Amino acid sequence: MRLVGLTGSIGSGKSTVAGFLRERGVPVLDADALAREGAEVFKGEICRMFPEACRSGEVDRRALGALVFADMEARRRLEGLLHPYVRARLREETERARAEGVPLLVQEIPLLFEAGREREFDGVLVVAAPEDQRRRRVVARGLSEAEFEARDRAQLPQEEKLRRATWVIWNEADLETLRARVAAWLEEALK
Repeated sequence: MRLVGLTGSIGSGKSTVAGFLRERGVPVLDADALAREGAEVFKGEICRMFPEACRSGEVDRRALGALVFADMEARRRLEGLLHPYVRARLREETERARAEGVPLLVQEIPLLFEAGREREFDGVLVVAAPEDQRRRRVVARGLSEAEFEARDRAQLPQEEKLRRATWVIWNEADLETLRARVAAWLEEALK
């Protein structure tokens, strides 16, 4: 089985690319979805660590995000709780896919390079877009420009991701162009 890491800066279109891959039958494991799953599993611990980010015993994801992207130590504590869970779930699902004979599996991991995980993959696909487009996309999803800036600063610069990439898909055009680029990449990846 070929194992590919999928990453990119905030607002680059990672999730859109993942969706196009799923449409073509490629299984994609979403680390963010597993982190949300983990946040539910560990919500008691999260609410004890960050009471200001909880309401009635439930984690307020927006408040938690604002807190951890403004405070590196808080982010490290949260990652220390969630990352082992996410890694275990990714391993479990990857082994299941391997046992099923899946030819290509993609793990969508926003902080793949930041976590030093690139060596775990047969290659890393980076989705990239100009910063102004990324900013507009993120603001359109409901985050402020300041929240975009904080999250973007918490990641490696896009240029560094491009330097480390095995493959790059640029997402500066329309969705049909992106869909065609994903199809072309998939054909190459399956060779």
